[in-house]
Amino acid sequence: MIRIDLQIDLTYEIDGAGADFVFNIHAAQTPNQRVSTENLTLNQPISPRMYTAPGTGNRYLQLHAAPGALSLGYSAQIDLMHHLADPVKIAEVPVCDMPPEVIGYIYPSRYCQSDLLIKLANNEFGKLTQGYSRVQAIQDWVKRHVTFALNSSNTNTSAIDTLIQRVGVCRDFAHLMIALCRALNIPARFATGTDYGADPTLGPPDFQAYVEVYLGYRWYIFDPSGTGIPMGFVRFGTGRDAADVSIATVFGAVRTHAAVIRAVAVENSANGMVLPYFCDEALSTDSSTMPAASEFTQSSEQPLLW
Repeated sequence: MIRIDLQIDLTYEIDGAGADFVFNIHAAQTPNQRVSTENLTLNQPISPRMYTAPGTGNRYLQLHAAPGALSLGYSAQIDLMHHLADPVKIAEVPVCDMPPEVIGYIYPSRYCQSDLLIKLANNEFGKLTQGYSRVQAIQDWVKRHVTFALNSSNTNTSAIDTLIQRVGVCRDFAHLMIALCRALNIPARFATGTDYGADPTLGPPDFQAYVEVYLGYRWYIFDPSGTGIPMGFVRFGTGRDAADVSIATVFGAVRTHAAVIRAVAVENSANGMVLPYFCDEALSTDSSTMPAASEFTQSSEQPLLW
């Protein structure tokens, strides 16, 4: 088990009549990611509203802040109990067998124009053996062809932009990998978290964008930017791309200060807690969605009519 003590501090200066915010900084509750304790502090006398999106489990904080300084602090203790699997045994899921909630992740989206990358994806990866190894090859291709550089992109940068410019940050790596997967009918989604284990030369700890790919009836973690240790990522939200899971969406005249993030792993061998490490196994913090055998067959007594 991996235990992460997380602290996030956000600071804003608000002008005018105030501003509205929607945050997605609360750790998600998944079958293999348990939030044991958490606390939210605000310097203004605000009554925020919390809600959980039914389809994704993303947890959102909505509030209205008055003019002046707004300071928000979120702390949590999260236990990660990863599902580990042998990559060789993980197959791609045929479109006809994908659950309805997964189908949407094979379509193009605002930042992941997979329909424009079908030829490239097939030329580079179409002849590879299908399964986890093919997705690994896509991740490795993105790592080789894109250089990580801070402040090299903006909120309008898409997968196509990154492919052309060959430079970006973790968000851009994720969008390009997602687009290439979807071009091959492999469901892939954008995930946000924290960059545990990132090289200090890249700057202070920050939020992390990575990829989850649907293989073997489960969402598996990939880090195309290669800037962190995936086993230490704490998931906040998942969506089609960054437009669905912004860390903070702001409505109003607001000046944003740099976030201060602290993610510390707790080591306690007596209680089975280990530090995050790079591993060869496939990692997931989701449960399997393998359907019952009966769902794969159509009864001859109930013909399907169109």
